[in-house]
Amino acid sequence: MGEPEDGQRDLERRNHELSVLNAIARELNRSVDLSDALEFTLAEVSELLGLRTGWIWLVAEDSPQTYLAASRNLPPALAEDPARMDGSGYCYCLDSYRRGDLAGAANVNVLKCTRLGGLVDGTDGLRYHASIPLHSGEEKLGVMNVASPDWQSLSERDLQLLYTIGDLLSIAVERARLFSRSARLGALEERNRLAREIHDTLAQGLAATTLQLESADALLDGGAPEPARTPLRRALSLTQANLEEARRSVLDLRAAPLEDRPLAGALEVLVKAWEAETGVGASFEAVNGARPLPPRVEAALYRVCGEALANVARHAGAEHVTVRLVVTPGRARLAVEDDGRGFDVSGIPAGRHGIVGMRERAERLGGALVLRSAPGGGSVLEATVPLEGL
Repeated sequence: MGEPEDGQRDLERRNHELSVLNAIARELNRSVDLSDALEFTLAEVSELLGLRTGWIWLVAEDSPQTYLAASRNLPPALAEDPARMDGSGYCYCLDSYRRGDLAGAANVNVLKCTRLGGLVDGTDGLRYHASIPLHSGEEKLGVMNVASPDWQSLSERDLQLLYTIGDLLSIAVERARLFSRSARLGALEERNRLAREIHDTLAQGLAATTLQLESADALLDGGAPEPARTPLRRALSLTQANLEEARRSVLDLRAAPLEDRPLAGALEVLVKAWEAETGVGASFEAVNGARPLPPRVEAALYRVCGEALANVARHAGAEHVTVRLVVTPGRARLAVEDDGRGFDVSGIPAGRHGIVGMRERAERLGGALVLRSAPGGGSVLEATVPLEGL
């Protein structure tokens, strides 16, 4: 009786493994949102092999940097300290992967997690993890790590399943990146079209209106009554302001400071340029900055940073400013901190300092903007945007 029962259990397990593989393949083929697909895969792998925790590193497209692309049930020591999961930090398994040493099953069961090294509390008992390399031909795409407090040596069949899932993930990563490149090209074409339309219609129309108003104002210099002159000059002032705004929009659309670089790179350039222009010391820090973000998140946070730095230059009297970008699988957080004179946040008039515009940018993406300051205590502006569902 024992052998048939064992055979039945083995058949049931194989059927379950196949159903999980099919579910993963369907999800990876269906979704163009890479983050969702990676998180789904981690959940399925965890259920299949009884491995509670997992995370996935990916190599950036345009650099050898790695970034945390997805995670599941990270222990508190890692979840609450994003810097420990920064892709640029030291990591034995990633270093092994870069050297090409993370290839055979012999390595998989014995990798001790260096990011948990030296920690006692908040690890949930994790110490070791399995590391599955992701490749596309000869190109290195990343590593999937899965772990459990009750570590057990994975069987040859378990390892084969993990490598099969790794192959599926590799195909999904390549597919998502191709889709992203296509979307970026389409966005660039649309941006250029909008710039041409603004220049050819709105900007030219405002320029013509300005000339007419200037001519009318000159004709009225011969002694026209002041009641007629005041609204005319107000109209002229508004038209000139709108013309400048239209020209600035055209420049923003054509300059595309984020094009072909991640947000972290664009922010670093922005901060350096601001420092050179204002003479105020400035530094930029990024955690997991190589991770690509949805274009509208990148654009919103870039504009928030630019507006926040402009406010510091106009109002803070600061000697130093620090801009920090922290990206996790769940959210992106931008903080601009200065050591200036500070102010009473409750006393800011409505609509001043561009706060309303910055808050609207964050809230349109389901995020929030927080401003903390006190007289003599400097200021911190923090914008947080969730990444799930975007």
